[in-house]
Amino acid sequence: MKIAFFGSSLLSAYWNGAATYYRGILSALFERGHEIVFFEPDAWDRQRHRDIADPPYARTVVYPVEDASGVMAIVKKAAQETDLLVKASGVGVFDALLDQAVLEFRAAGAVVAFWDVDAAATLERISHDPIDPFRSLIPRYDVVLTYGGGDSVVQRYRELGARHCFPIYNALDPSTHHPAPPFADFDGVLSFLGNRLPDREARVLEYFFMPARANPQMRFILGGSGWEDVVAAYPNVDYLGHVYTGDHNAFNSTPLAVLNVCRESMARCGFSPPTRFFEVAGAGGCLITDVWDGIEFFLEPGRECLIARDGAAVGEQVRDLSRAQAKEIGQAALRRILSEHTYTHRAGELEAALRSL
Repeated sequence: MKIAFFGSSLLSAYWNGAATYYRGILSALFERGHEIVFFEPDAWDRQRHRDIADPPYARTVVYPVEDASGVMAIVKKAAQETDLLVKASGVGVFDALLDQAVLEFRAAGAVVAFWDVDAAATLERISHDPIDPFRSLIPRYDVVLTYGGGDSVVQRYRELGARHCFPIYNALDPSTHHPAPPFADFDGVLSFLGNRLPDREARVLEYFFMPARANPQMRFILGGSGWEDVVAAYPNVDYLGHVYTGDHNAFNSTPLAVLNVCRESMARCGFSPPTRFFEVAGAGGCLITDVWDGIEFFLEPGRECLIARDGAAVGEQVRDLSRAQAKEIGQAALRRILSEHTYTHRAGELEAALRSL
């Protein structure tokens, strides 16, 4: 199958949390014999912060964004040469134009999919805007694929007229995320990796910065962009800024525990584990996660991960956790993820969903 995919960026994870997801699912599809072209805009300074070379599993096309007509021409050409035409949410430039263009230029016999990598945010947006232009497009797509959300997101999309809707969850690519030797710069009792976003900030202040303030004698490690003015008040937090994907394995393998904090909208709808959730488990790290519905579908709380309802619980866990206990939890998580939640599993699920159409 020939696949044309319009997304935010495959080449750069800079302010682009979906990069790991794209890389994992597309490389697994390539291994199963599919031919992929990924189209991404030259925007948001991402090309200056590329963290991978052109990958072997997809031909990448970086297109300029100064001219809408030029973008339309790229879509038109791509649509005529594909079996599966995908428009992802959150491309970041000309999203509304692309949402419609993939439908207008679809080739006879091709499947056109909207792949929502932030379904909670998309559904919340259109629920507050009855004239959002995307509403009228939903029934025209052959299928809506989602990054997560479970049955509640599927039901909501079906109510909005989607012909078919399938969740394709985040997962692990064990060839890129795996246990790594410890690195002193990443050593602490708790690390967290995430960009500062409005939908995440309050939860990070609660789950990460509160236990850091309550345990000044302990070292905490923070990665991600945008936290400069916050960390100034926390002398025991080592702030790394943007952490390139090549360092993620050591970042997740080294500390006593690694924190996962879902964005507010994703925690509220549940069944939306971010890529970090699987990256930590894939590195054999001891994961402490906030609470959301569906955790047990991916990891068993208490045995394969730890859960915390607030910042006080996080602080208590890092004070009580031994290195031996952390290692045991991390190894259990790694075994579970490898057996059930790799991108090879997800590629098979996607193929089955497309066959069902």
